[in-house]
Amino acid sequence: MITRSGLWLPGLQQVLSPNADERPAGSEVDLLVIHNISLPPGEFGSGYIQDLFLNRLNPEDHPYFREIAHLEVSAHLLIERDGTTTQFVALDRRAWHAGPSSFCGRERCNDFSIGIELEGSDTSPFTAAQYQRLTSLSAQVRALFPQISTPRIVGHSDIAPGRKTDPGPHFDWDNFRALLAATAGNSGRIQRT
Repeated sequence: MITRSGLWLPGLQQVLSPNADERPAGSEVDLLVIHNISLPPGEFGSGYIQDLFLNRLNPEDHPYFREIAHLEVSAHLLIERDGTTTQFVALDRRAWHAGPSSFCGRERCNDFSIGIELEGSDTSPFTAAQYQRLTSLSAQVRALFPQISTPRIVGHSDIAPGRKTDPGPHFDWDNFRALLAATAGNSGRIQRT
């Protein structure tokens, strides 16, 4: 049974993914991982990402879905092209976003990270609305987990090199870091239920 408890960011659509569990005892959240996703690949606005995170992706809707419909994956947050954001997993719970991964010699990054998915691909630039929302959400996450310093905000490709490429070559790290630096200390309020 899935219940809505834990750390939720205010003002976001909240949809509970079954693809989450408790973090291991003693795990300290100190990493933020940025991803990109589009379903079908390269297509935006379909709603299929949400279906994937909720285990209701129909393999008959697209040939690619036959390869992935069985996966049990999630992220804490999804930012769509227009900046609309959905939270699928409470921040104090473990979302299943990183897969086999390692950061600074620590394996199983899901145990100690927050995962944010950007609706996008390796072949398309991200939108200004996505950068603004990512900046705002990152600031809120860092207010909750101050151990997440700027060097501890990484791409999926950084923790799973050779296996993953996202957020991809069109993600503007310099722009994002500049936006994040400009909002330091302005993190908003967090909701615990």
